[in-house]
Amino acid sequence: MMEQDPLSQLRDIHLPQPGGFWPPAPGWWILLAIALALAVLAFVLIRRKYRRNRWLRTARKELQRLEQNATADDRWFAAMNQLLKQSARIRYPERVPESLSGEPWIHFLLETSPTDRVAYRPIVEAMVNSAWQPVPACKPADAIAFARTWLGGQKC
Repeated sequence: MMEQDPLSQLRDIHLPQPGGFWPPAPGWWILLAIALALAVLAFVLIRRKYRRNRWLRTARKELQRLEQNATADDRWFAAMNQLLKQSARIRYPERVPESLSGEPWIHFLLETSPTDRVAYRPIVEAMVNSAWQPVPACKPADAIAFARTWLGGQKC
């Protein structure tokens, strides 16, 4: 007879120790790197858009200031035209809008206006001409409405 039974020397099945949460598997590292890259890209794009539209925020603040100080005199209309020319110079630098005046300036404003080009023509003509007339032919409220529409349609 056998002195020792080989089956009696077998041990029960041992399960491996459960792994910890650290270090994560390589897939998690890849996912973290992708998420971090996307976050940095989103930050850069948002910051770039914010900086690119700084002129628009400034123009809207100036328009609000003009609205609060609205008077029907030639200096107010000159300031409104100056605001629109400064905004146009930044938005359309290749077209050199700061050199325009009179009918070419009216045409430029109507051409770059986002909506109602035909309906705004009398208002724009009166607004531009009111900058050098002793008695303005345009109401400040109409000029403000056009400027708000024109600036509202400007996207970068």
